[in-house]
Amino acid sequence: MRGKLDTMPKKKGMKALFLACILMLVAVMAAACGGGDKGSSQSTSGQAEAGKEAAAGGEKKVLKVGTDAAYPPFEKLGPDSKPVGFDMDIIKAVAEANGWEVQIEHAGWDPLFEDIEQGKRDIAISCITINEKRKKKYDFSDPYFDAYQLIMVPESANVTKVEDIKNMRVGVQSGTTGAALAEKILGKGNTRLKGLDDTPSAVEELYAKRVDAVVGDNGVLTDFLKNSGKAGYKVVKDPNVVPEQYGIMVKKGNKELLDGINKGLKTIKENGKYDEIFKQYFGEEKK
Repeated sequence: MRGKLDTMPKKKGMKALFLACILMLVAVMAAACGGGDKGSSQSTSGQAEAGKEAAAGGEKKVLKVGTDAAYPPFEKLGPDSKPVGFDMDIIKAVAEANGWEVQIEHAGWDPLFEDIEQGKRDIAISCITINEKRKKKYDFSDPYFDAYQLIMVPESANVTKVEDIKNMRVGVQSGTTGAALAEKILGKGNTRLKGLDDTPSAVEELYAKRVDAVVGDNGVLTDFLKNSGKAGYKVVKDPNVVPEQYGIMVKKGNKELLDGINKGLKTIKENGKYDEIFKQYFGEEKK
């Protein structure tokens, strides 16, 4: 009996102590959780506000634009070695309409396509004809310029259609639709078909009498005829050659950027800015 009487009070004391410990632990956990929730809420709120401030006061994203600045009046290097021309003014107007900033650089023709494919540049604008082959690898905006191929020859040349160049030495810019058209007439691998890095070089070959004709886009060859100061040459349009359209090119699948470009093009066509630029370079409004 003595042992029993001694044991019971001891068990009651331990039970009370254990219960007190449990209550203290619960209280500490509740305080910690409450404090944690408050801190988490403040942190999330602070991040959201910081995000808003960054969005409101942050710098505009600069879109990298590439071109082949050897295609006047669409693109050429200005006195400060920066690209200028019709295409440059168009993309700047599109950017302004969208609140974008653009950084335009001369890339060269072939590197231009590689840069877009590899994501090194965001936008390419350089009299790039929209065709099915290119659309498999790149995405294009709505057309911004209607083009067609011309044949530039001496005034004495008996050329009225593209088939007439079949037995001539023909200069073209490699990788262009003009080159593809000339190759179709002369035949692939024909040694009389001379591919150059750019259209101005092809025209210089004509002036030097190293080729008999040049096939290229209307805007470029017409500009050369008007501004080169060289007399005795003409351009010939074959009505049977299918017209082309230029588009602004982006990486395949970049729908957000493409939608923005199309929105900007629509804006400048509706507000008269496009016609203003067109008239500056071609002396008339686009029909």
